[in-house]
Amino acid sequence: MPAAREPVVAYVALGANLGDARAALNAAMEALDELPGTRVTARSSLYRSAPVDAGGPDYLNAVVRLATGLTAPRLLERLQKLEQAAGRERPYYHAPRTLDLDLLLYGDARIDSPRLTVPHPRMGARAFVLLPLAEIDASLVAPEALAAVAGQRIERMR
Repeated sequence: MPAAREPVVAYVALGANLGDARAALNAAMEALDELPGTRVTARSSLYRSAPVDAGGPDYLNAVVRLATGLTAPRLLERLQKLEQAAGRERPYYHAPRTLDLDLLLYGDARIDSPRLTVPHPRMGARAFVLLPLAEIDASLVAPEALAAVAGQRIERMR
C-alpha cells in the first residue's frame, strides 16, 4: 500500500452563469469536499460579476481553499468530471456555462503542460478571481493586483 501523500494547499475558482448558478456553486463546493483525500478548508462569499471577454448573463463566482492529497493533474481531472456532471458544454471559447472550475494554485508548484498551467495564467487579470481569493487569503493577492482590476464590475452577494 503506497504511503499517503502529505496534503497540499490548493485554490479553486468556481463560476457559473447558466441555470441555477447559486445551487451549482454550492453543490460543487460540497462535491469538492467529498473528493478522495480532499477537504475544503475555506470558502469565499459568492460574487456577481460581468462576463470577461464573453457575452451572456452575469456570473456567480467564488474561490475555495482545499487541502488535498491528489496530484495536480488528478485534481484537474476531478474538476473536469464535476463540470461534466453539472452539464458543462464547451461549444465555443468563453461560452456561458453551468459550472466552471479552475485550478488557480497548487501549493507553490509551477506547472506548464499542455493540459495544465499553474498558477492559472489569467487569474491576475480577473476581479472575479482576485476578490474572492483575497477574502480567504489576503496574503496571496497584492494590493497592486486588486487596483489593476478595480474597473471590472463585481459585487459581493449577501
